[in-house]
Amino acid sequence: MLISQENKQLAPTAGDDASQSTTSTKIAIPPPPANQVTLLYKNTTIKAPTKPSNLRGKGLYFNFAELKDMAAAMEEGFGEANWSTDRVHSLSRRSESARVIPITTSNRTSEEDGADYIATSAADLGGGELNPQDAWLPLTESRNGNTISATLHLLCSGIGIQALLLPVALATLGWAWGIICLSLAFSWQLYTIWLLIHLHESDSGTRYSRYLDLAMTAFGQKLGKFSSLVPVMYLAAGTCVQLIIIGGGTLKLFITTVCKDGATCDAKSLTTVECFLVFMIMAVVVAQFPNLNSLAWVSLIGSITAIAYCTMIWALSIGKGRGHNVILEIQGTLPLSPKHPTHKPMWRGVAISYLLIAMCLFPLAIAGFWAYGNKVPSSNGGLLIAISKFHGHDTPRIVLGLMFILVIINCLSTFQIYGMVIFDKLESNYTSKKKKPCARWLRMAFRVFFGGMTFFAAVAVPFLGSLAPLMGGLTLPLAYAYPCFMWIAIKKPKPKGVMWCANMGLGCLGLVLSALLVVAAAWNLASKGLHANFFKP
Repeated sequence: MLISQENKQLAPTAGDDASQSTTSTKIAIPPPPANQVTLLYKNTTIKAPTKPSNLRGKGLYFNFAELKDMAAAMEEGFGEANWSTDRVHSLSRRSESARVIPITTSNRTSEEDGADYIATSAADLGGGELNPQDAWLPLTESRNGNTISATLHLLCSGIGIQALLLPVALATLGWAWGIICLSLAFSWQLYTIWLLIHLHESDSGTRYSRYLDLAMTAFGQKLGKFSSLVPVMYLAAGTCVQLIIIGGGTLKLFITTVCKDGATCDAKSLTTVECFLVFMIMAVVVAQFPNLNSLAWVSLIGSITAIAYCTMIWALSIGKGRGHNVILEIQGTLPLSPKHPTHKPMWRGVAISYLLIAMCLFPLAIAGFWAYGNKVPSSNGGLLIAISKFHGHDTPRIVLGLMFILVIINCLSTFQIYGMVIFDKLESNYTSKKKKPCARWLRMAFRVFFGGMTFFAAVAVPFLGSLAPLMGGLTLPLAYAYPCFMWIAIKKPKPKGVMWCANMGLGCLGLVLSALLVVAAAWNLASKGLHANFFKP
């Protein structure tokens, strides 16, 4: 392999035999004034215009330093099987001095410098993404993430609105079984997250940055879509709807608390629907960040507020007497190289974040159940409604108001992570048909459209929280069963070996639990009835 500053291909050096010269990789790097670089890999010529105006929409991206690293890695024997172009898939924004080059591939010879380029997928280069449009999509547009950003995303999405309903589970199961089941579910979820993290990168270098892509690879296209498409989209969109209901409802609680005496403001100044609308508008404004990796600061704020309000709630409770369908998407923001696989920093992020999540959720569940028993409402709000109802009269309004503000901010931050899954799907449909990236105005339009749809759903079905056990049972296999079957289908462990038996057993148990939860939730709705207040939040 040869690297030269001349804008031409170099002949093999002395000592190279003919076979070596036909299979070696030659990279011709032009001097700085040149406007093109040619990379010959196997029999494929890659031509790279270097004009900044051509950076967007050209597919794969390289910079000069990374081209050299890639060449060195291939020289050392990583070869085609393990070489992934995803190491240099995203634009390098680390240094203004780095020359970033969009790469397209051509089946023409290197002498046809003036010919038009024909774009192909990263798979043609020996690895990368399944989707050739991934450089245009919000989940995979930026690959500059790290352990810290992954930890923040996991914290923000992990300590969510489900934390407010944990005491309900203990009230149903009791102290002993409640804590045992909560601990087992937490450990089980950590194990399936470990499986997903190690399934993110295939042996050929392909990255599965979306749960649906991994499901279709493991189960086949038809079965993968059937088993995962609707649950994944429901979890993302349904969570955003629920966040509008919780966030808007908390905004209403905040106004009612602050204006309780009517001296400074009118507690009825905003209706519940108007509070939903205000929250949705704020969420859409924040949603203008271009990609998931750019949301790191938003996730930082969301993580801080989540830890703060969880601490305040369980402290107040003692003093006064969910998902991981975004794991692969978060891991997709991390850079990849043959020497630095993404599963190591991702697992560090999971370990840190889930330690903090456990420190928040377990005290919240135990303190909430100890203080309120079975009086915690299972509908929207959970512990927030319980605190406001039982201790609103003897708790300083500034404390309650601060807690409500923290919940609102956390809901806004969490909305962005789950909403990004839907934004990515909308843009993927567009880019697949048009073969070009979304314009900025179209991205904004998609986000406004999704915000409007979730607002309509929140107003139309404000009792969505009452259906949470039923829908949770239907989507439970995504977290507890499917990853185990995916591991067996993709990794192909020895039949009846330890990993095969463990994953087969946990996968089947997850499906059984899912069926039992659906039956129990349906029976509960049939016996107690459902207060279906359509369009009456």
